[in-house]
Amino acid sequence: MKRHQRNTKNQKRRGAALVEFAIVCPIFITLCAGTIEIGRSMQASTVLNAAVREGGRLASMDFADNVGDNESANDKVKRDIRNFITASGLPGDKVTVVIRKTEDGQGNVDFDLEDENNNLKLFRITLTLKQSDISIFPLDYLNDKKLNARGVFRAARSSLSS
Repeated sequence: MKRHQRNTKNQKRRGAALVEFAIVCPIFITLCAGTIEIGRSMQASTVLNAAVREGGRLASMDFADNVGDNESANDKVKRDIRNFITASGLPGDKVTVVIRKTEDGQGNVDFDLEDENNNLKLFRITLTLKQSDISIFPLDYLNDKKLNARGVFRAARSSLSS
């Protein structure tokens, strides 16, 4: 008779554990999904910042031999930045790349890397990527957010050849 009472207590406890699991499981899954999503955003932000630095380095190089016939230096730098981002596992074609002057205070004027008058002047590279373009989960909370990276560089020609 004691054996029958033990089984009843175990069955009641098993039911309580199932109810507790049903309550805790969605919360735990939501926390895990949020952690993964924020981690992906942080990784994308790191890649964008590295791409800005790489773009500044490329813009300061002697690009005369590397630019195609129908391509400007600005187009080449933008293409190389997008290629860098794509090689890092993010959608480089979805990134907005802007190269602007910084002297006007607003940064609203495009900066021409090939213009000799711009030598030793400052320019800003800004990258923008929508969170929805890198999101793993269909979460609406972060989809209207944008990831930004920017850096200010000095236009100068450097060459590794002597």
